[in-house]
Amino acid sequence: MNKIYLDNAATTPLAEEVIDAMVSTMKMNFGNPSSTHSFGQEAKILIENVRRQVADYLHVSPAEIIFTSCGTESNNMIIKSSVEHLGVERIISSPMEHKCVSESILDMKNRKGVEVVYIRPDEKGDIDLNKLEELLKASDKKTLVSLMHANNEIGNVVDIKKIAALCKANNALYHSDTVKTMAHMEFDFSDILVDFASCSAHKFHGPKGIGFAFIRKATGLKGIITGGPQERSLRAGTENVAGIVGLGKALELCINNMEAYAGHIREIKEYAIEKLYAEVPNIKFNGRSGEMENSVDSVLSALLPYKNPLIGLQLDMKGIAISQGSACSSGASKPSMVMMMVLSEDEMEHCTPLRISFSHMTTKADIDALAEALKEISKDYAIEKTNVEHR
Repeated sequence: MNKIYLDNAATTPLAEEVIDAMVSTMKMNFGNPSSTHSFGQEAKILIENVRRQVADYLHVSPAEIIFTSCGTESNNMIIKSSVEHLGVERIISSPMEHKCVSESILDMKNRKGVEVVYIRPDEKGDIDLNKLEELLKASDKKTLVSLMHANNEIGNVVDIKKIAALCKANNALYHSDTVKTMAHMEFDFSDILVDFASCSAHKFHGPKGIGFAFIRKATGLKGIITGGPQERSLRAGTENVAGIVGLGKALELCINNMEAYAGHIREIKEYAIEKLYAEVPNIKFNGRSGEMENSVDSVLSALLPYKNPLIGLQLDMKGIAISQGSACSSGASKPSMVMMMVLSEDEMEHCTPLRISFSHMTTKADIDALAEALKEISKDYAIEKTNVEHR
């Protein structure tokens, strides 16, 4: 069976160049970066080269890049340390954030008594920035705003530059989960004045188990993992040298090919929308994902006009890997918070969500196969439904 991968929002395949770079590092640069001998210092040089590479991409100082294990760790560190060490008493966020953000915020509410205010999105999943400004002006408490750059389920993009400016004007800190967009578009954090951002390499064809946090030096944020001076004393523990090298190589490939990759993914998304509209009657696209503006091109959130909780398994049996929501919510018995925000009660009860996500490796033939499979499953479901009604 020819397998088709359409779950790139969960993770992306490793680029061959990344694998080669990591294998070479594991063979030749096995020293502990904290060791003073040549083996250790050679490993340390590799880390610092990637740190400078990331800093150049973001137009920031290398000292503001802290390597972590993933976006989840970065988000936990930023949110919890903002409360523990920066005196944050109030957090403004959205119900549509990734679980690692929403659960970190709830942890700070429960353990530290932090006031939490949520901005409810509209039916398209958009955040009202006028409401955000009202909330910022409504309290003198030290505030952290945590709003992701692009939603991982429906792809909606917020204007992080405008949000950062609003926060700056009202003496609030701004944290953006940029896991979905980092390495997929240009960033200039000398102009976009976010205080904190997070990244995970496996979202752009790098390895799992490595990411970074951007921590603006002026904030004075401190680490929550202690035990050593690594990563400017913000994240103790022996560094994942091969993982960092892999992140650097993946980032290099994405930067060098950004225009080509983005153009291909956009073309695939446009084709997918057209093909699915043609082959699956009454299909709907959630949030802004069915539009070519104000959403990331790599995510298409579809809503099938019938209830079929086994759709993911059925597609997998046909060789098509796809998701019904965030990978971090897989196996959950109820819809994700994102779906609850953008779908009506009737849609949640009678329809089936699918998250289709692309990369530069996705082909039109992959989309054709998906459309044909959905057409076949929809037909079988319609027959089954008719039989039930006639009993």
